[in-house]
Amino acid sequence: MAEALGEYLRLLEAVLFASAEPLAEKTLALRLPDDANLKELLTTLQGHYADRGVRLVQAGRTWAFRTAPDLAGRLNMETESLRKPSRAAVETLAIIAYHQPVTRAEIEEIRGVSLSKGTLDLLLEAGWIAPKGRRQTPGRPVTWGTTDAFLDHFGLERVGDLPGIEELKAAGLLDSRPAIQAYGERGALAAGDEREPELDLDLPEPLDPDSFD
Repeated sequence: MAEALGEYLRLLEAVLFASAEPLAEKTLALRLPDDANLKELLTTLQGHYADRGVRLVQAGRTWAFRTAPDLAGRLNMETESLRKPSRAAVETLAIIAYHQPVTRAEIEEIRGVSLSKGTLDLLLEAGWIAPKGRRQTPGRPVTWGTTDAFLDHFGLERVGDLPGIEELKAAGLLDSRPAIQAYGERGALAAGDEREPELDLDLPEPLDPDSFD
């Protein structure tokens, strides 16, 4: 049994290393024998690389090897971005991340301005957002949410790892625009007898526009 486990670990390690993109758990399971316990293998492999130069990291339901955070700064390379997102795209991504699933109309209400088609196209092209079904309201508008590729790019394991309302307040990032306040009054997080705006459009560090370069 131990011999089989070691062989499965080697196979899983090889599959992950050979892939240029994060792999979904479903894809990994297809590459392993039927009797392999994928969850156990991933946990074991993750522990094996915990103190190495690369780490096995999870982003949603996808997995990939990534440079250890303390070494990343030494390996930075300058690359030319073919299409840098506008501030509107960055704000839209933040709204989707914090309010998903959210419709186009809701995004426009939060930002207080109309949303151009190119903004969503840019985020779709980057692979950071995807349709999440339709809202059961008149017109059945499409709702949007973030993807595992978004989590992987910003170094998050799950959407819940995004900075919370108190962290945003402490960083001075809460937006006081009327449109934001109006939306926040309807969907804010309750904190005792007070209600706080739910969203900051001046992004926390994980969504810093510089990381789009």
